[in-house]
Amino acid sequence: MPDIRGSMPALVTPFRDGKVDFAALERLVEWHVAEGSHGIVAVGTTGESPTVSKDEHKDLIRRVVELVNGRVPVIAGTGSNATAQTLDMLQAAEAAGADAALIVTPYYNKPNQAGLLSHYRVLHDNSMLPIILYNIPGRCVIDILPGTMAEMARWPRIIGVKDATGSMERVSKQRALCGPDFLQFSAEDAAALGFNAHGGQGCISVTANVAPRLCAEFQEASLAENLQLARDYQDRLLPLHSAMFPEPPAACVKYALSRLGLCQEDVRLPLTPVTGETRQAIDQAMETAGLI
Repeated sequence: MPDIRGSMPALVTPFRDGKVDFAALERLVEWHVAEGSHGIVAVGTTGESPTVSKDEHKDLIRRVVELVNGRVPVIAGTGSNATAQTLDMLQAAEAAGADAALIVTPYYNKPNQAGLLSHYRVLHDNSMLPIILYNIPGRCVIDILPGTMAEMARWPRIIGVKDATGSMERVSKQRALCGPDFLQFSAEDAAALGFNAHGGQGCISVTANVAPRLCAEFQEASLAENLQLARDYQDRLLPLHSAMFPEPPAACVKYALSRLGLCQEDVRLPLTPVTGETRQAIDQAMETAGLI
């Protein structure tokens, strides 16, 4: 299994004139590798997965794998609220050569814990890709309870979780139940310092889209338990963490990347470009971080 840890940007999907901008995608991938990102998550929520077509989704995963070319792990976002559709995307990611899959809990139809176990069991048993669970009750209105997660952690290809519960003690509880080798990644940039202190191994990050080197260096300091250096990075990055979330993160990130000349601001409806007030906050945060 590849070494999956540290700072992993949940990569945006660049658009131009309504279509995927593959030239910008290549620029972004090369930049992230050069800036030291420890991995890349392709077509997650920040990659606007709800509004790309199935064919675009599969093509994006394939292209990211090709562009990365083994230099860092590629984690493919393959989740949906239908088990059959998720499995189709998971098997496509496996065929494309992704290193792991990030699979969100089914949203809207709200399965119970038995349903979650059955859903992930089908996915686990019909692919050889390592699976990272994505537990985000705030969006999906369901929670993989620690006991349920512990049961799945015993399956050989369920390797970890992206945790967006907002509960810091949940990290310690899951570590106790799932074991220290079960990987836990923060979904919240601003909480990543405390998350790692509880036993986390990194962050699947929004901010790393914009400040990949700073986020990678922060993670290296944090995981090496160099607390003072990690705090220094945290202080520098905190305004940027905050500025990525007053509006949908994909729109915030794309505005920031447009300021860096890396891609257009274009997002797909129902998302819209960020407002003037948010632009000012992002500009100020980028200045504080030394990015512009």
